Amino acid sequence: MTQSATLARAGSGHPADAAPAAAPPARLLSLDVFRGITIAGMLLVNNPGSWSAIYGPLAHAKWHGWTPTDLIFPFFLFIVGVAMAFSFPVQERKGLTRGEMLRKAAKRGATLFLLGLVLAAFPFYDLDLATLRIPGVLQRIGLAFLLASGIVLFASPRVQAAVTAALLLGYWAAMRWVPVPGHGAGSLEPDSNLAAYVDRAVLGTAHLWKSSKTWDPEGLLSTLPAVATVLLGVFAGRWLRSDRSPAEKTVWMLLAGNAGLLLGIAWNEVFPINKNLWTSSYVVFTAGMALHFLATCYWAVDVKGWRRWAFPFVLFGVNAIAAFFLSGIMARVLTLVKWTGPSGTVTLKGWIYDTLLASWLAPVNASLAFALGFVLFWLGVMWIFYKRNIFIKV
Repeated sequence: MTQSATLARAGSGHPADAAPAAAPPARLLSLDVFRGITIAGMLLVNNPGSWSAIYGPLAHAKWHGWTPTDLIFPFFLFIVGVAMAFSFPVQERKGLTRGEMLRKAAKRGATLFLLGLVLAAFPFYDLDLATLRIPGVLQRIGLAFLLASGIVLFASPRVQAAVTAALLLGYWAAMRWVPVPGHGAGSLEPDSNLAAYVDRAVLGTAHLWKSSKTWDPEGLLSTLPAVATVLLGVFAGRWLRSDRSPAEKTVWMLLAGNAGLLLGIAWNEVFPINKNLWTSSYVVFTAGMALHFLATCYWAVDVKGWRRWAFPFVLFGVNAIAAFFLSGIMARVLTLVKWTGPSGTVTLKGWIYDTLLASWLAPVNASLAFALGFVLFWLGVMWIFYKRNIFIKV
């Protein structure tokens, strides 16, 4: 089916729209690889040996701007959208109605949100619901997935594109022109911007990110442009499901990625690229990066068949949420296990870091070595899962 014929079917709003009517391609191994690289990156940057000794690219930008670390979360949300473009048509062929698919999406979104709260509440014995952080990474994934699912299931591709544009332009307009009490309109500083004000007004300061208390990097208002990140992934997934040749798919993803980068850089002049605010420029810029990364993985893994190098990332990719959640629990356990030594209280993490690494490596290298060891440990766990056919789906 040609692209023009595919688009002609767009008016039905069905999840299979803009995808070929013939049997879809086999599961994209490259998507698992991309997801696995992203999860490995998450584990790497979230678990340094010491937060005071980190190489610059492995830390988030302090506010405006970006580092490679700031690409990781939007990459994951983009991948969520790509996967949706494949999974919804499969559910349709199994006979599920759009309502049933939305209920499944709601269940999955709620599960992800709950897992995020469990991670925030762990280890539970000192749980205080009055100060429990409500936003979070898994919570944002759950909300963005659910909202994007409703749009994809009940709107045509053209309407989806319009909604994506409205989310990005509307968020920009709101952040630029809606006044914040006591600060006026247009501020993009941490405490005085509209997104921070909405978080404080709805959630209160006790339920926000503990390092700030006045704003949250996964807050409510900034989740709306994060939905746009997912929808842009849906468009990429729909393109990959089309009947175009592999070379054409790759080239056009690269070209679209270039367009995203250029638009993001241009938009940055009036609405700075900012991960904490999830600005519209950040959305299109990181989507451009994601398209480049996806095109490269697709060409290398699915087209050229270069797969041996990718196997470790497949291990992470097929159990992505399990790897993120369980490693988060372990990271907390490493700081909870502690004892009193000659020099005072020592945590298990501190003992491993000081004794095995910091005793002979420069601080930044010791910190990086700890993070790499953490990633390799969980790679081993994911290999055991894979060998035993344990695939935890949320």
